[in-house]
Amino acid sequence: MLYTLYEAGYYAASPLRWAALAARDFWSSPLNPAAESDLGRRIYATSDLFANLTRRYGKPDWKIDKVKINGRDVRVRAQEVWSTPWCKLIHFDRDMSDLRRAGKTELEPAVLIAAPLSGHYATLLRGTVEAFLQDHEVFITEWTNARDVPLMEGRFDFHDYIDHIREMLRQMGPRPHVVAVCQPGPPVLAAAALMADDREESRPASMTFMGSPIDARLSPTVTNKLAEDRPFAWFESNMIYNVPPPYLGAGRRVYPGFVQLASFMSMNLEKHQEAHRQYLADLMKGDGDETEKHLEFYDEYLSVLDLTEEFYLQTVDVVFQRHLLPKGELEHRGRKVRPERITDIGLLTVEGENDDISGIGQTQAAHKLCLSLPVDLKEDYIQPHVGHYGVFNGRRFREEIYPRVRAFIRRMEAEIPHLRARPASAEVVPLRSAQS
Repeated sequence: MLYTLYEAGYYAASPLRWAALAARDFWSSPLNPAAESDLGRRIYATSDLFANLTRRYGKPDWKIDKVKINGRDVRVRAQEVWSTPWCKLIHFDRDMSDLRRAGKTELEPAVLIAAPLSGHYATLLRGTVEAFLQDHEVFITEWTNARDVPLMEGRFDFHDYIDHIREMLRQMGPRPHVVAVCQPGPPVLAAAALMADDREESRPASMTFMGSPIDARLSPTVTNKLAEDRPFAWFESNMIYNVPPPYLGAGRRVYPGFVQLASFMSMNLEKHQEAHRQYLADLMKGDGDETEKHLEFYDEYLSVLDLTEEFYLQTVDVVFQRHLLPKGELEHRGRKVRPERITDIGLLTVEGENDDISGIGQTQAAHKLCLSLPVDLKEDYIQPHVGHYGVFNGRRFREEIYPRVRAFIRRMEAEIPHLRARPASAEVVPLRSAQS
């Protein structure tokens, strides 16, 4: 019912939104002699703000058509190389002639960036992709909005996510690298453990977990406490709704993106309110640079997707309530997931000092689970002065975190010939730690 009311509210506001757009265009027209008056600027700014607050935010474009490498522009083309109704594997194909001119003559490591399926589109990692494109063949998981998948396509749950990661790694060839950003940590670790257990040729050469809830019992945040304090039945009763027509997935039970967005924004409500007040003030004084920054951020932040009922509820149950992976109790398709069977996959964990989503220690827990990995294949890093978003985006990510990830991947690439010969009974030694 809530989903239907949400849609009804959107369409009910349409006449007001159209009126606001007309007013905005009228009061910003160079043909309007009163456009630069104080009253004109106020009406223009208010109309623009109202139109932006009530409009529909669709899936953003990647907007990555080139990347700067060694001071030269290298053309980039995002292309789909594999897909299911639930996900597309996107390869950011860099132009070979441009790469040669930029001094890149050798084959570079292939990296799968596992984007979170937690409300936002994969384009939230645009900055992450741009950084990795400087030194890697980059692939990313582009998850589908559940409301756009017809009921006839069946279900998609936590275990389907694991299967998708395994298949995408296979599509990339032998020994790719995988970077899991936030939510994908547990299913990516599970996929790597299963592939290692089977000695698959396409098992990762390294896995990097960034701000991931591998063990949500450690340093619990507000998000973790909410999941633990509420009974499972509460999430079933209060967070799941039917997709209404005219969407292709009409009738599908989902955790709506707008509900998740409300949760995100409520955690920093005053900050978002102040951002919009400042946006209004910048519009009135004609500060185009600041308003563009605001629009660029919120165009991405307010674009959300729905999650299937079964994926959302299983994630709450498996990751945040029963903690099956860190307790050694996770089973996949009737088979025990055993991270201790990982012997030749490098492990890097990255956390933010001020992360209010995945507290310090939750990502580091991966090291305790991978008991058979020797110290030379393990690294841990805590980035000072950043929150959750700063772990994978922004200046500190580009300047301090990404270079460490790049160096780790390069080191694991050099280790691969030795990894193939490493015995399964490799000696277990303490974790190597790096921290500024």
